[in-house]
Amino acid sequence: MAADPAGEIAELASWQRGLRAQFPIITGHPRLAYLDSAATAQKPQAVLDAVHGYLTTSNANAGRGSYPWANTTTALVERARERVKEFLGDPRPDLSSVHFTTGATDGLRTLAREWLPGLLADGDEIVVPFADHEANLAPWLEARELLARQGVRIRVREMPCQPGSGDYDPVALAAMTGPRTRFVAATHVHHVYGADMNVHRIRQAVGPDVPLCLDAAQSIGHLPVSVAALDVDFVVFSGHKALALPGTGAVWARDRRGPAFRPGGWSGTPNTVGVASLAAALDWLDAAGTDRIERWTVALTSLLTDGLGRLPAYEVLGCRSSLATTSEVQRRRSIVTFRHRGIGAQDLGFILFSHGFMVRSDGHCQAGGGDRESSVRVSLHVHNTREEVEGLLAALATLQ
Repeated sequence: MAADPAGEIAELASWQRGLRAQFPIITGHPRLAYLDSAATAQKPQAVLDAVHGYLTTSNANAGRGSYPWANTTTALVERARERVKEFLGDPRPDLSSVHFTTGATDGLRTLAREWLPGLLADGDEIVVPFADHEANLAPWLEARELLARQGVRIRVREMPCQPGSGDYDPVALAAMTGPRTRFVAATHVHHVYGADMNVHRIRQAVGPDVPLCLDAAQSIGHLPVSVAALDVDFVVFSGHKALALPGTGAVWARDRRGPAFRPGGWSGTPNTVGVASLAAALDWLDAAGTDRIERWTVALTSLLTDGLGRLPAYEVLGCRSSLATTSEVQRRRSIVTFRHRGIGAQDLGFILFSHGFMVRSDGHCQAGGGDRESSVRVSLHVHNTREEVEGLLAALATLQ
């Protein structure tokens, strides 16, 4: 928590300027403020260089040749698997695995179709979020239907949430957890409310033996993620939200609770250039420091929520107790979503772009148990500045 957002910003200002300068698309459009990193993140020069270097020096297929370019590509993919483990602080990389996917949705669906059925028997229960991203609900419902066609009936239970804030309710979860609870899916940082969902409390609630899958799409690249501290069994994330190219992502699997995660079927050509970009992005994030990225974005987010809380025309979604900079409630992680009480979200998005601010304005892929009405989402990253946040607030204030 940033007790003094202005102080944090002042302390990190020089560091942040150096990093902002490494994003060509940001420095190339000085009159525009990109505030949609939760949808897709912009790429630093190091990632662009890695992509160009790979495609112009060693582009080949992986695992399908013995000539130098093919060997280099095969080694790149295998090294990238180890790089993911290192980035997540994997304490036993020899006992875990990494499977590359096209993104978080693909990763969650692969788990739901190829791993989960081997865990469950007739009458078992799983607990999944109904009020988070659709990608962390639909695959588990699809798995229920797949098992039903095989004569295995399972119960999909809704992760309990606290009213108003969207935070998980670990007390209610502990009460509903029983011997037939075989699997729990959770979200690390909520894609609408911006809250850290306190996954460590989920582990405490369900006990030491239930496999736990973490959707980390909005936390990888924004804050430190330690699989040792979180004690989860799967971490699923998208590359494009973590500064890498679109069409890539990963599933990290601990392979300790339940059957080992070994996706079956023929393994086709991997997205080698995407994997190269992901490895470069993780290198860049480690060098920048995800702890400092978190401090910077949380401080900016705190200034934004504080300013919005002073504008009566706006309703901020999620926990309102965390809006003021003086609040003792947990700060939001780089994401703030709100509505104008008189202007529709789509119209507000167009108005803000006319002022130079690029935001998302729709239902944000919210699952059916959440608030699906259109709203405006501002999502920040390390290249954003205090001046951009203050400019956004000034533009919003003119619409009071």
